[in-house]
Amino acid sequence: MARIDASDLLPAERLRSAALEGEITQLHRGDPHAAEGDTFEIGDTTFEVVEVFEQRLGALTDEDARAEGSPDLEAYRRRIERTHDTEWDDEKTAFCHRFEPIS
Repeated sequence: MARIDASDLLPAERLRSAALEGEITQLHRGDPHAAEGDTFEIGDTTFEVVEVFEQRLGALTDEDARAEGSPDLEAYRRRIERTHDTEWDDEKTAFCHRFEPIS
């Protein structure tokens, strides 16, 4: 367990704000950016990373998309393609980081 900088896991201010508001409770990244049990702070709130696992993009669900702030998987897919200037590949993997506020 380590204390990490919130921007290491959530690089954009809008992501940190959305996590603080409870709109984002997980984030997929290309590499692991935290380990289970790591903590980070946003404002006065401390979050704990409760789960980290590798997942095929083709296994993501609408529920995953909503946990990352998109209304559904198709909107999430379009956002990822636009943000990363790449085409979605169901066989690619990413690391899911699930987190929750603890104080």
